[in-house]
Amino acid sequence: MTFLKRAFFFVAVNIAVMLTVSLIISVFGLDAYIGVGNQGLLLFCLIWGMAGSFISLFLSKFMAKRMMGVQIIDPQSRDPQLRAFVEKVHGLARKAQLPKMPEVGIYDSPEINAFATGPGKSSSLVAVSTGLLHRMDETEVEGVLAHEVAHIANGDMVTMTLIQGVVNSFVMFFAYIVANAISRGDDEEGGGSYFMEFMLRQALMMVFGILASPIVMGFSRWREFRADSGGAGLAGKDKMIRALRALQGTEDAVDSQQAQFANMKISGKRSGALAKLFMSHPPLEERIQALERSRVSMAR
Repeated sequence: MTFLKRAFFFVAVNIAVMLTVSLIISVFGLDAYIGVGNQGLLLFCLIWGMAGSFISLFLSKFMAKRMMGVQIIDPQSRDPQLRAFVEKVHGLARKAQLPKMPEVGIYDSPEINAFATGPGKSSSLVAVSTGLLHRMDETEVEGVLAHEVAHIANGDMVTMTLIQGVVNSFVMFFAYIVANAISRGDDEEGGGSYFMEFMLRQALMMVFGILASPIVMGFSRWREFRADSGGAGLAGKDKMIRALRALQGTEDAVDSQQAQFANMKISGKRSGALAKLFMSHPPLEERIQALERSRVSMAR
């Protein structure tokens, strides 16, 4: 599956959750309970918005394995290279004091990519592409792995889920408010209908979701800087910088469209101010400069 398809799938899942929730509310007549006022509506949207995000979180490992064809490596594999690779990840995880060792996997792709996912520190997955393993040396790979383990140690998956849940809730809230206001205006003119309000609500949720995405992306970029710092603490500042420089050296080979729609990718290309608002990862130059200015202690 191409990267663009994977990115589209993630966006589609988020939108599908929101639309499904709205459909359930309408089919079961829950709108009547929402009509008690804006405070009741906001509480209702918070419950459903958070529920949708946490459903996505708990399915994240399963979806990653299915979508990207991740092959989980047995820690007792007879292949010494694979066994050493798993031990490297687990060694970093022990240093990060994770309560349970993450699953480690590889998926077949020429792109330079790695990601960490899962519902929490006790149920996580670290996966890398074959392209990354083939085009990076051992030191650079360790820097990338340390970055991903730092994401798990920082609880970034849960943090992003909470942020996405709050954003989803307000997207739903304002979609209901605006759709209801427009429908009331149409009713006064004799042209309103329940079906039209329902369709308007779905359209508004998609539009507001896009408009709100820079908030989520802003937090995502912040967590990348934090994971770089955490990775430097686990593997060493020099290894983390070497990993980022290696990514920078291969960045030009990555299709610009893929970089703009990066979701789980470990790199990001420098773009204009507007495009940067929708980037999940900061430009590599900024990440390297931030690490060079930091006072992270070297790993031993």
